[in-house]
Amino acid sequence: MPHPNTFSHNTLIDFFVASGDPLRAVSAFNATPNKDNFSYNTIVSGLMRAGHADFARRIFDAMPHKDITAWTRVIHGCIRCGRPEEGLELFRRMNAEIHARVVVADVGFDPVLCSSLVNMYGKCGDLDCAERVLGLMREKDEFVLSALIVGYAGCGRLDDARRVFDGAEATPSIVLWNSMISGYVANNQLRPALEFFKRMRLNGVSADSATLSSVLGVCGIMNCKQTHAYACKVGTVKDVVVVSALIDGYAKCGCADEACRIFGEVEVRDTVLLNSMINVYSNCGRIEDARRIFEMMPQKSLISWNSMVVGFSQNGCATEAWHLFLEMHRLGIQTDVVSLASIISSCASVCYIALGEQVFARAIVLGLDSNHIISSSLVDLYCKCGDILSGLKLFDSIRKIDVVLWNSMLMGYSMHGYGVECLNLFADMRAANVRPNDVTFIAILSSCNHCGLVEEGRRWFYAMKEYDVHPIAEHWSCFIDMLVRSGRVDEAVNVIETMMVASDANMCSSVLRGCMAFGEGPLGEKSAQRLIEIDSENPNHYVRLSNVYASSGAWERSAQVRRIMSGRRIAKNPGLSWID
Repeated sequence: MPHPNTFSHNTLIDFFVASGDPLRAVSAFNATPNKDNFSYNTIVSGLMRAGHADFARRIFDAMPHKDITAWTRVIHGCIRCGRPEEGLELFRRMNAEIHARVVVADVGFDPVLCSSLVNMYGKCGDLDCAERVLGLMREKDEFVLSALIVGYAGCGRLDDARRVFDGAEATPSIVLWNSMISGYVANNQLRPALEFFKRMRLNGVSADSATLSSVLGVCGIMNCKQTHAYACKVGTVKDVVVVSALIDGYAKCGCADEACRIFGEVEVRDTVLLNSMINVYSNCGRIEDARRIFEMMPQKSLISWNSMVVGFSQNGCATEAWHLFLEMHRLGIQTDVVSLASIISSCASVCYIALGEQVFARAIVLGLDSNHIISSSLVDLYCKCGDILSGLKLFDSIRKIDVVLWNSMLMGYSMHGYGVECLNLFADMRAANVRPNDVTFIAILSSCNHCGLVEEGRRWFYAMKEYDVHPIAEHWSCFIDMLVRSGRVDEAVNVIETMMVASDANMCSSVLRGCMAFGEGPLGEKSAQRLIEIDSENPNHYVRLSNVYASSGAWERSAQVRRIMSGRRIAKNPGLSWID
């Protein structure tokens, strides 16, 4: 072309970006004589997608007139590249420029504009500017006050949110009540949220679907039933938003049957409701019912696909999760953090390290390799597959901001017998002010158990309460097994008899193994009988009881147990080798 113009250059830039060739796109950009906003926006977007965030930022900063498209693309690119703090700072700068233009242009501060500005500053966390905008208004309407309440609640400043609510000049409307209730819920302040809901009703304000959906998110079973009854009373029980919240509420309380009953009575089912039921069925192990709903959905959102992938992964259906993930890829559905992390976790469950690394390569292509959830999943994959060194190398390169990542590495050490390393890492975790949870202590107790660190394990078992962690069955099982392995069978039995949870098959099996190993015949008989009471259809328990009698010379009683098995038609499964 003898005289290429800006349009010609822009077309070439766009072509190279679309072809995945950012370097040639940059060359075409540099050769453009009169760059316009399209030139800048195209190259910035292309470089961000290719992972060249620093280069994209330099070009963006040099852009003489930044439009909303440029701001949006660079902010979105920073977040996708794992730089959320930088994205948020750019968002603040963009909004500050917008406010400055409003002031310079002498635009009148009507309620709609003020509400938008307050909402903008609230989402950015700049509540001082939000308060100043509010001060410019002669009459403060409920939407502006609601935006400020939401902003304060989003920053965890509930006292300030309450101050704004109490300072409302008129009687608070449902909008303000909902803002406060949702703010308490978002900050996990469950009791104040329910108390505020009760106070709202006492003030004669009827709840709407937004109120009930917020309240149902924090209800226990009794409050869930009461809120359900209230929804029936005020006529919102058929609202699809309320129905979805009711189903989620009952499911969180462990009442999956009630959730399914409500779903069966619903006449109108939207995508959100169907997604909720996929999660309900998946969480209670009814994965085929979840699959049936997924397949019948007329319109599937990304959440629908992700919910099904997560459901397969959680229920041990690794192959089905992989096939669904490949189907997403074939249909061109954009995978995100949830789907990628779930697939990596499913690979970890069956020690398929090669496929897990391929999925992580896909995350790199999408610019999500720096995402904390995906990185934690990859650490878990390496550790469960026995590649502790690769897991540790990746672990050391990641910002350790939450307990999940620490737990992945701790469990890796624990599973493979690195007891001392596990305890040392636990010390580093506490030094980093990361609060341990129940999974953390399962890793610690399991590690002490397998490495024979009985006193260390005992110390941490009884220290759990200092971290507000109450022992569940897995903790008791680890502790009892640790005592049995060290020959302290009597102490293990005493623990079982005095603990706060019911004994299960794992605990009794541990005691039985210890009794047989250390010659504790009477205790072994008692443990075997308890196993049969817990699970009367398991043939292994009868065989163990028969062996206990046989080891003590009680051959007739051993034969009697075998006859009981035959009478109940309980057959021992034959052992098979890998070759068979």
